[in-house]
Amino acid sequence: MLVNRRLVRQYTPATQHGFLGAGHFARPVIQGAFADTDPFILLMDDMLDKKTDEPAGGPHPHAGFETVSLLLEGEMGDEAHPMKGGDLQMMTAGSGVIHTETIAKKIKMRLLQLWLTLPKSQRWAPPRVQDISLDKVPKTSAGGVEINLYSGSLNGIESPVQNYTPVIIADIRIRAHASAILNLPATFSTFLYVLEGSVSIGDERKWLNQDQVGWLDRSMEESASRLSLFAGETDVRFILYSGQPQGVPVVSHGPFIGDTQEDISRLYQEFRAGKMKHIESVSKSQKLVW
Repeated sequence: MLVNRRLVRQYTPATQHGFLGAGHFARPVIQGAFADTDPFILLMDDMLDKKTDEPAGGPHPHAGFETVSLLLEGEMGDEAHPMKGGDLQMMTAGSGVIHTETIAKKIKMRLLQLWLTLPKSQRWAPPRVQDISLDKVPKTSAGGVEINLYSGSLNGIESPVQNYTPVIIADIRIRAHASAILNLPATFSTFLYVLEGSVSIGDERKWLNQDQVGWLDRSMEESASRLSLFAGETDVRFILYSGQPQGVPVVSHGPFIGDTQEDISRLYQEFRAGKMKHIESVSKSQKLVW
């Protein structure tokens, strides 16, 4: 049975001052209990207009989940992992890793950083990093609809990025007055974050506007589903996130995710004892680049 997806929750995340000081603003895109957003833990929309050469950011640890960084505008990263607008990096923190994000020059950038839960069996997987540049991202364009697919499979195209948790991440543009149908697993938790314009969702034609987040209903039974979309008077651009819930509660504290509070205590002890290595130290087989 083919399920027609519906928009069941929408909101506009507030813009707040970020921790990098002047010129840094952020929006918490994911809101609500993890049981409702599983497998998505958090998503921040970071907007930075840095007007000095004073370094910001630096090395920090992560463990128990994956970070998925989609750079919408600007440049970031280091010599080993440079990123420009349209690039994506997926880092499996797993058993624990140190990651460096330093911005040492004047720059304007916008970054979407997702925290994605790992399956319980892979919570402590060896650290891994995957980089895919915009020119290598699978794309399709037809009927006024353009899809850049960063992860998973969607409408006949497939990303090479490897997943522990099945997840679809796509940057989608629909031209004014054009329509689109996206084919998604019915059990996947799915939300859209609109960057530009407005989009009508589902047979009910509910509108989602720029800077708004919209969550779809989902089925508990395995089946295919379709999402009907329509652009109004102007072009629309949104990021689609759709992932398979893992059904395992998580404990979150600071930069760590675990199954229990004891996991969090252990991770802090390992970090302080210097047992977590930098992501640059992982083996070549754990560094995937496209």
